[in-house]
Amino acid sequence: MPKPLSPVDFLDKTATLPVVDVRSPGEFLQGHIPGAVNIPLFSNEERAEIGTTYKQISQQDALLRGLDIVGPKMAGFVRKARRLTLGDDILVHCWRGGMRSRSFGWLLETAGMRVNTLKGGYKTFRNEVLGSFSTPQQLIILGGKTGSGKTEILQKLHDLGEQVIDLEGLAHHKGSSYGAIGQLAQPSTEHFENELYMKWRNLDPTRRVWVEDESRTVGRCLVPEEIWAQMQKSPVVVVYMDKELRIKRLVREYACFDIELLYEATNRIKKRLGGQHHKAAIEALDEQDFAKVAEITLTYYDKAYLHGLGERQVFHTFDVHHDNPDAIAGQLVAWLEQHEEA
Repeated sequence: MPKPLSPVDFLDKTATLPVVDVRSPGEFLQGHIPGAVNIPLFSNEERAEIGTTYKQISQQDALLRGLDIVGPKMAGFVRKARRLTLGDDILVHCWRGGMRSRSFGWLLETAGMRVNTLKGGYKTFRNEVLGSFSTPQQLIILGGKTGSGKTEILQKLHDLGEQVIDLEGLAHHKGSSYGAIGQLAQPSTEHFENELYMKWRNLDPTRRVWVEDESRTVGRCLVPEEIWAQMQKSPVVVVYMDKELRIKRLVREYACFDIELLYEATNRIKKRLGGQHHKAAIEALDEQDFAKVAEITLTYYDKAYLHGLGERQVFHTFDVHHDNPDAIAGQLVAWLEQHEEA
């Protein structure tokens, strides 16, 4: 029979081995171990049918119905699993580490593969995820008004060897009303947490970690309460960039997309802009004056950002007069190293 592993041991193996999630497509879509491939024993409808049979008739009837469904699929399961791996080793899990993963693992072992399952299944993995976020980290919050290029600065910090958590990248959203434009579909908050955990678990707690200054919600994704609490108490390094440079960056980032998306995003913040500013922004869009749209909306976003900065612990401010994320990242690291030496 397949050998069950603890969540930590199982996840360590995911670095080199493929992971098969045998839950239904609906379960998988809600959240899964990052990198896992869904080979469902049952479709969403089949799983519902078996659950109904179990509740209304008997466990035995549900088992037999499951065998009826799975039987014709077995050869296909083996073929799909073999296509995932260059060798014979593979990882398999279901919801609770029960019959679905054991049965699937037995099938693959019968076909000559070596299988490890996840003890306690995805449910145990989720417990591990949620329990990890209280681990303290040396966070430094990268702040700056909208259009300052904070995400790109984070990328350059990573290139310099710094530890970075890109919440917007994990959430597929840049945080503003315009933040979903040009991004992949957002994950559920559950899967956002899973992706965040895979980064969080590998951090070195003896080294600093850069995180962009965010609100608690990034689009529809919710930052875990424990991490949010750490962020609120962590020092903030603020990059103050000239407004004209920020306008140029926003035009580069958004003017290339379907203008209808820009209309929709602008209309979503109508009340926050105020009637006069909203009307002016829409008129500027009509004329495809994207710089004017950015200038108008920044009036709202800048006020909102400064209000949010509020009573936060501002560690240092950098006034920059160039839009060069590479150079800014180098400045930030150099300043911090000098500060630590002092």
